[in-house]
Amino acid sequence: MAVQVARQEAHGGGCTCGDCPHGAREGHRRAVAEFSAKRDGLAAGHGLPAAVAYSAGASRQWVSDELTQSAVTVAERSREEGAAWLQLLCRRTLFTIWVLAGALLLIQALTAIGAGWTSARTAGMLTALVVGALLTGVAHRHRARGGVLAPVIGEDNRLSTSRGVAGAWVLLAAYSVLFLGWELAFAATPRTRDDLLAGLELGRSAALLTVFGVICLVAVAVRRTVAVRVAGQELQKVRADRPRAGDLVTDDAGRGSFADAQYAVINAAALLFAAVSLARDPGRLPELPWGLALLVLVSAATYLAGKYAEGGRPVIHSVVRAREAGDLDAPIRTGDDIEIRGAGFVPPGAQSPDRLARMVVRIGPVHVHVPLVPVPGGFTNPTDAVLTVPVPADVEPGRVEVQVVTAAGAETNRCVIDVTD
Repeated sequence: MAVQVARQEAHGGGCTCGDCPHGAREGHRRAVAEFSAKRDGLAAGHGLPAAVAYSAGASRQWVSDELTQSAVTVAERSREEGAAWLQLLCRRTLFTIWVLAGALLLIQALTAIGAGWTSARTAGMLTALVVGALLTGVAHRHRARGGVLAPVIGEDNRLSTSRGVAGAWVLLAAYSVLFLGWELAFAATPRTRDDLLAGLELGRSAALLTVFGVICLVAVAVRRTVAVRVAGQELQKVRADRPRAGDLVTDDAGRGSFADAQYAVINAAALLFAAVSLARDPGRLPELPWGLALLVLVSAATYLAGKYAEGGRPVIHSVVRAREAGDLDAPIRTGDDIEIRGAGFVPPGAQSPDRLARMVVRIGPVHVHVPLVPVPGGFTNPTDAVLTVPVPADVEPGRVEVQVVTAAGAETNRCVIDVTD
């Protein structure tokens, strides 16, 4: 009881539990601050035990282990914040949906002044209520996964651009068909019913159907492409802590992606055009000009080509003996540091300390965890192009193979080195 009271009092201020959005967010913020302070202190040489200070290798390993343990705590707090944020997102999206439905009712009422209330206005409101109820059901079913947005969140816990765009077109199509269905139910004369059915003919909606079909096929093709390339280790995927709106226009590392951005922007413009077309002519499906439809198709082809082109296997180019200033040139011996040069060692989205600490280098039969070498604000080891690891005493002299296993589980090619006594 005392703990519950203390938590309730702390929820209004410095709560760090994972039971509420505020507590999870505050707990993650504090964990990040503590980790940053510890990393910067160790980078400056503060807090190093005297028992390991005599050896550069021992002190580096101790620092790496300490930072790895702290990074695990940060990762746990981040996951708690992500879970709490998804539940909060569910409530916010539901609130937004019904606010939009209320805004539609208000606009319908205001525009009906003088012009009068029509069957089209009734059909629009009933359609909004039905769609809102369906989305509410989806949100309740997936309330722990982001509610309404759960179907467009990928397996890597990021918002999927292809699914998001396809979901927007599905929503527009469902609203349009339901709207026309209500209008058909309210039609008073056979001529009105014939006009509404004529608005569903293929000749008038061919461009819309083409765009809708291609967009949905792109969403399926992208999911299949990513799954096959990840299974074949041609693409590295690291799970995100939580989805963000920026995922729609960026890559996994948070950098702007041209393919994703142009696909999202062009489809947003086409969706707005279709919505305005439906509002201006509510007696038929939105009519897209073929020029606009071809623009969307070119954008989809560019996006799909970008998904095929992104990523790649991590690769080792060379392995050399790490040499500090003043050292003599010499062969690689056990206990020496080796520098592994290549590309793709740090996958997009794996820049967090807990994921950097998961990198492993196989030197013969021995698995060596890549040590974290801190500097104020970041790490000098590991990096995407260079890794530095010691050759352990368990490695037998002779020709041995070196291979890197990244945080995403992808394996590089093998590079042979000579280890001498």
